[in-house]
Amino acid sequence: MPYSTKQINVTVVTVAMMLICQLSHAQLNLITDIPNRHTVSLDGKWQYIVDPYETGFYDYRYKEMNENSASAYWNSDKPKNKSDLKEFGYSDKYTLKVPGDWNSQDPKFLYYEGTVWYKKSFDYQKHNPSDRLFIYFGAINYRADVYLNGKKLGMHVGGFTPFNFEIPDSVLKTKDNFLVVRVNNERGKEEVPTVNTDWWNYGGITRSVDLVEVPKTFIQDFSIHLKKPEAGEVPATKNAEVEGWVKLNGQSSGNVVIDIPELKVKNTFQVTDSITPFSFQLPQVKLWSPENPKLYKVTISNGDDKVEDKIGFRTIEAFGKKVLLNGKPIFMRGIAMHEEIPQQMRRAYSKKDAAQLFGWAKELGCNMVRLAHYPYEESMTRMADSLGFLVWSEIPVYWTIDFGNHEVYEKAKQQLTEMITRDKNRAAVIIWSVGNETPVSQVRTDFMHNLIISAKALDSTRMISAALEVNYNSKNKMDVINDPLGQYVDLVAFNEYLGWYGGLPSACRTANWSTVYDKPLFISETGAGAKYGFHADSLTRFSEEYQAWYYREQINMFKRMPENWVGLSPWVLADFRSPKRNNPIYQEGWNRKGLFSNNGNKKEAFYILQSFYKKIKKKENLNK
Repeated sequence: MPYSTKQINVTVVTVAMMLICQLSHAQLNLITDIPNRHTVSLDGKWQYIVDPYETGFYDYRYKEMNENSASAYWNSDKPKNKSDLKEFGYSDKYTLKVPGDWNSQDPKFLYYEGTVWYKKSFDYQKHNPSDRLFIYFGAINYRADVYLNGKKLGMHVGGFTPFNFEIPDSVLKTKDNFLVVRVNNERGKEEVPTVNTDWWNYGGITRSVDLVEVPKTFIQDFSIHLKKPEAGEVPATKNAEVEGWVKLNGQSSGNVVIDIPELKVKNTFQVTDSITPFSFQLPQVKLWSPENPKLYKVTISNGDDKVEDKIGFRTIEAFGKKVLLNGKPIFMRGIAMHEEIPQQMRRAYSKKDAAQLFGWAKELGCNMVRLAHYPYEESMTRMADSLGFLVWSEIPVYWTIDFGNHEVYEKAKQQLTEMITRDKNRAAVIIWSVGNETPVSQVRTDFMHNLIISAKALDSTRMISAALEVNYNSKNKMDVINDPLGQYVDLVAFNEYLGWYGGLPSACRTANWSTVYDKPLFISETGAGAKYGFHADSLTRFSEEYQAWYYREQINMFKRMPENWVGLSPWVLADFRSPKRNNPIYQEGWNRKGLFSNNGNKKEAFYILQSFYKKIKKKENLNK
């Protein structure tokens, strides 16, 4: 069980954690900036074996097999001779596309939860014999056991964050490497997320797989950002202070050189340890914003290694009752989404997929997206950088995980760490969320509070939040957000469905919202379901008219929101798959709260929210 907040001196711990931020990074093995490194893709067709009984992992006594067992599915499936017994085999008759979920690739996998073994053969010759080679997985849902040529490289738990393993020279072959990944997506009470979620449990190697070749000593990770000015201040664009660190893997020595060619900035810093901190000034800088998503090419080098990235410089903070981007108040015209391409009933995983989702959000008039309820593929956050979308990024601490279980806490903390490690240099990401709709209790608040402490230690430059639940108060018409977790977050965010789960949309006419916390207030979800093309009167559930009525009443209610209201991200951009939604006429396994249908059609409510966002943007432009 995580330590109780009553046992923690919060101020001391928070400060201490921030001071050892560099040490916490030193404990990580994750390599960052993969899109800009020398890689060889292993994407494409992989052979597979479906193994619901775990025959390839356990023996007939249900004990994990010895690494050298001939019956283990991670070892060769080729008989040594005609008398050699092999009761498994990989064949081109059975292949799955990587990246991709297995559920959408074959009808037999639609609801499948269990183990599938993936196998890929490849040849590889290093560019330099002294180089090191890693295998990098964008994500696998949920547990992955990775074997190469019969040797286990490692295991990873967590369905939406990246991981990598080093391939020893003693294991790698130049020809016919036999790579096997055991993938298991079974839900479990002690997992994150747990057994109960309102989205499809897509299994498989859902994101890209790459071989990453690096020098013996290489730049594993780095952080670079504007130094936060005093609270509430507008950051300088002339002689702006930049700070960060570079983490080396290997024999740390020499210098770290940071080059920003467009700004004619080049600085050299002596390596002091595996992590080298730095700070310097930019003579002149254009700040990143949704209106001007300016990115600068930044090159970092040490010895034989060099990495580059495109970095946006900006500041974000919750200050008083406002959210300040570059020191100026901003209203977030948002939308929540799932990482799904509804027309094809599958996980999104590519730049093309990201472009579709952001294209829909842009047409709606958004300047912000909530990436719910888990970290998305890296193409999404990088594209948000270039397009100018503000991003809420979240880990799947969702509903009723086992908050009293320390093992569960460690899994949540690991996913939080991997999310922040990968995306900390993305200017678009302004909010790290530690969960969604978690039930109020002391043990839950302790769990979430400790995640917030960890998030702030890893990254003190962004806001931390969580989507809170509300209880509707029908007596005094005032709904007060007083979840005790609110005292620890920077942004008080809440999900409300007044008119869908609570009464009719007309209930919005007398509803008012407030919070006991003197902080910015954000509506992280609100929405109603409608099946595209089903028309009736506005009182008929699942009709487009009912959904449109819901949004009209909500928007009228928004006019009475308190002065600390800073935005919203309605639920949801598009219809998405969910086994919990079983109305045989209107749902059929779909959550219908999308503004786009599962076929990509706009519902009536889309135009209502679009008009609302246009008015807000017009007013903002007039006030500039």
